[in-house]
Amino acid sequence: MKQTSKRNTLFAVLTIMATAIAGGLYWRCNNTEEPRQLTAEEMRLEHAALIDSTLLRTPLPIDSIMVEQLYSGISAKAWILVDDSTGMIISQNNATDRMFPASLTKMMTCLLTLEHGNMGDSVEITPDVFVTRDSRVRPGDSYLLSNLMKEMMMVSDNVAAVALAKHIGGDTLSFANMMNQKAAYLGMDSTHFSNPNGMPSDSNYSSARDLLVLARYCMNDSSFAQIVGTQFVDIPLLDGRHMPCDNTNLMLQSYEGIIGIKTGFTRLAGACLASAATRGNTTLYLILLGSKNQTTRFTESAALLDYGFSVIKTYQDMQKLQ
Repeated sequence: MKQTSKRNTLFAVLTIMATAIAGGLYWRCNNTEEPRQLTAEEMRLEHAALIDSTLLRTPLPIDSIMVEQLYSGISAKAWILVDDSTGMIISQNNATDRMFPASLTKMMTCLLTLEHGNMGDSVEITPDVFVTRDSRVRPGDSYLLSNLMKEMMMVSDNVAAVALAKHIGGDTLSFANMMNQKAAYLGMDSTHFSNPNGMPSDSNYSSARDLLVLARYCMNDSSFAQIVGTQFVDIPLLDGRHMPCDNTNLMLQSYEGIIGIKTGFTRLAGACLASAATRGNTTLYLILLGSKNQTTRFTESAALLDYGFSVIKTYQDMQKLQ
């Protein structure tokens, strides 16, 4: 009687185990999970951070004398030039050194305004945000947030940046914290922001490489790209007046394929320029910091972009032959 009971118990246990194993095999066969697809934001972040220094290890048949002359004629202290589709570094110099970014800082201010601001809000230029007379806006002026943001980027207005920072963050210190949180999110390890406009400060610094990541991330926002690619806009004030704004980025008028992005200048930072240009299927990004003056930043950027397009064409031709 006891042996029969034991056999029945053992049979029951074996049956349960067999059922569990069979069920597990069935679940694995019929519930194979596909790899999780990246979200649009994850793809945007991944693309912005794509910078590859290994792709150009094979020497290209580029005139070395031409390259030497190009580099010897550049006064900028740092730069990085990258092919957007592959992240391939075409040229760089002191790209990870901490530098003063001047008004390239406003790329982050614009980005956070787009992400956190209500474009239909009204923003007044109050006396406490009027930090410099070198500004197109004046105390008492009021703008739609969307239009003040455009004015800030088009003419690089320092007071507009402070007004937007106060409106979005409550005060400039809180807004600077938002800037640094976003920089950390983007992996900008050599960056710290202390103000929204890039005015001289030992605690407001970045690197060409970090600013490249920021620029590529920002340009993936269609509103940002539209603003920085515009040559002229007539900004309305809420009292009915208008402010004509010509973009300080003269490359928009003179360089084939240019689509942005932002100028910058202080005595400490020198002349700076973030550029993006598209020709055919190739888009290049360039960050240039510490150029000699506000003219050389354009000529040097144009020369580096020309070189970049010639390198990409040669590289693509060689890939076809392989």
